Amino acid sequence: MRLKLFFSRLLCSLLVGLGSAAHAQAPGGSAAPVRILVGAPAGGTTDTMARTLAQALGQQLGRTVVVENKPGVGGNLAAEAVAKAPADGNTLLMSFTSHAINASLYPSLPFDPIKDFTPLTMVSSSPSVLVAHPSLPVKNVAELVTVAKEKPGRLNFAIGALGSSLHLAGDSFKMKAGVFIVNIPYRGTAPAVQDVLAGQVELMFAAVGNVQAHIKAGKLRALGVTSLRRLPAFPEVQAINETLPGYESSAWFGLFAPGRMNPELAKRLSDAARAAIQSPEVRRRIELEGAVPAGNSPQEFAKFVEAEIVRWRAVVQYAGAKPE
Repeated sequence: MRLKLFFSRLLCSLLVGLGSAAHAQAPGGSAAPVRILVGAPAGGTTDTMARTLAQALGQQLGRTVVVENKPGVGGNLAAEAVAKAPADGNTLLMSFTSHAINASLYPSLPFDPIKDFTPLTMVSSSPSVLVAHPSLPVKNVAELVTVAKEKPGRLNFAIGALGSSLHLAGDSFKMKAGVFIVNIPYRGTAPAVQDVLAGQVELMFAAVGNVQAHIKAGKLRALGVTSLRRLPAFPEVQAINETLPGYESSAWFGLFAPGRMNPELAKRLSDAARAAIQSPEVRRRIELEGAVPAGNSPQEFAKFVEAEIVRWRAVVQYAGAKPE
């Protein structure tokens, strides 16, 4: 009888130990893979950022991390899925600037962009560059503003996607400069770039990676960058802020969890993500995309997102932008 009782207690102890080990293995107490949902198609910058982070994050957590693409409605489909997921650390969201823009762009959303998410960290920021076809007789932002004021409505901006950060970068520019430049919308960045290269449209705000080779080949002229300071990749190209003080417009990519998450679990996830971002390989891959590695604290990221929602609301209202 005593022997039977001994083995019974031993078995209970082993089961408790195994349970504790499994709980220690994963922030959510689960051995299932962590899913990072991406509200954009595979191959885009947001998808690339998620996949760049996933492997290193998995190493930090001691778990498998997989990326699932759920594109549609400006990233809102993926955001809604994460907002409604359990806050157990098994479902995360790699979002982008649209998380802040959509708060004003869409008349209603099936989630609250602040209350229904737990900000973990900003992964990276990505300034863009204002480019012109070489036939346009301007060499910098000041000259462009002068020509635009002399010929209101005669110049055009190619827009890769209505409501995108690049679309609103142009409208923010027009608002700051007090000029009227016509937006020409396209269904995608590639056809927009092609028409600027062909001289069909004079101007465009574009991600650095999409136009860097064309600038170096002399097929496009860089007039200014949207970061507050000049970029190492284009030290001779002024920041638009130098001509229009206070102008800044960078796309950003950030990691969110569902709202109502236990603070201790949120900290563990954030610490793991930030450590992954600071690893040399992840930093190198982010920089190859023309982006700047970030890795701020959850508190800093939360304040940033709230400020972005306010900032973009003013631009959306000025532009009268509508979702596609």
